[in-house]
Amino acid sequence: MQRDTHVECPECAPVPARRRFLVTAGAAVAAAAGGALGIDRALAAVDPLPKGTKVALAETTVQRLYESLTAPQRQAVVMPFDHPSATKISANWHIVPQKIGEFFNNDQQRMIHEILRGVTSEEGYDRFLRQMQDDDGGFGNFSCAIFGEPGKGPSEWVMTGRHLTIRADGNSIDGAAFGGPIVYGHQAPGNQAANLFYYQTQMANQVFQALDGKQREKALLPMAPKEDAIQVKKGDYAGIALGEMSKDQKELVHKVMMALLAPYREADVKEAVDAVHAHGGGEKLHFSFYKNEDLGNDQEWDIWRIEGPTLVWHFRGAPHVHTWVNFRTKPAA
Repeated sequence: MQRDTHVECPECAPVPARRRFLVTAGAAVAAAAGGALGIDRALAAVDPLPKGTKVALAETTVQRLYESLTAPQRQAVVMPFDHPSATKISANWHIVPQKIGEFFNNDQQRMIHEILRGVTSEEGYDRFLRQMQDDDGGFGNFSCAIFGEPGKGPSEWVMTGRHLTIRADGNSIDGAAFGGPIVYGHQAPGNQAANLFYYQTQMANQVFQALDGKQREKALLPMAPKEDAIQVKKGDYAGIALGEMSKDQKELVHKVMMALLAPYREADVKEAVDAVHAHGGGEKLHFSFYKNEDLGNDQEWDIWRIEGPTLVWHFRGAPHVHTWVNFRTKPAA
């Protein structure tokens, strides 16, 4: 089933005090009411899964989570498959006001950990947990929702919070890899080098350094598009095409792509890569870098973009990382 995507990207400023009070109070009231109606509310988020933990297919665990929910919980975090919130993405949002650490019991929280681990690699799971801790006090302060009824039709699980939107859809979303557009980012406590995703900027800039003068003129542009401009389009891509690169340069781009995809589960990565190969391969991809927001004026370009018939990957590293990813399995019409 194919759905339109609604994109929002507010800057990551702290929530205004009045609004923060209202959201927190509302969540507390909802949690208290849930406890009165049979929700075994945990006092804090459960521990992460130990390294090497084997987990079931994420969508299987989504169904288990759904079946474990009480009636009040379902009313709060389960919505129709075609609900508008299912297709929204943002760098800073809660898909429902109820927080994982406040609204789900310990067994349910472990299931949510298993789902998150199920849609990530082991390294990716650890990295996202560290990001959540730095950006909003940890896993328990994030939110998740289920759209549709797992096991009985199309469904999708979505987890959101500051600098994170991640999905498990069991291929319910027609034409989309990763269940639809996703977001990741990080605001490191300290300098840029402490950012959990700074290594991706370093790798991307290795590609730029490998370009010759004429190639750099094509690849380096003055002003980046809006970071949330990630609709896959037909042609008219910015930057330099991989088809204009040497074999060694293409290999560097391939390494960047594999590093970018490494935090996610193999099945989603394969689906995304297969779509690229099925629609022109790497030759059709374009790599662009942008002069604006160059932190430190060091010409290590902090904003860059990979684009092609089935994907947009927009990385904004200044003042901290916001990354917007949209992989389709079919090109734009």
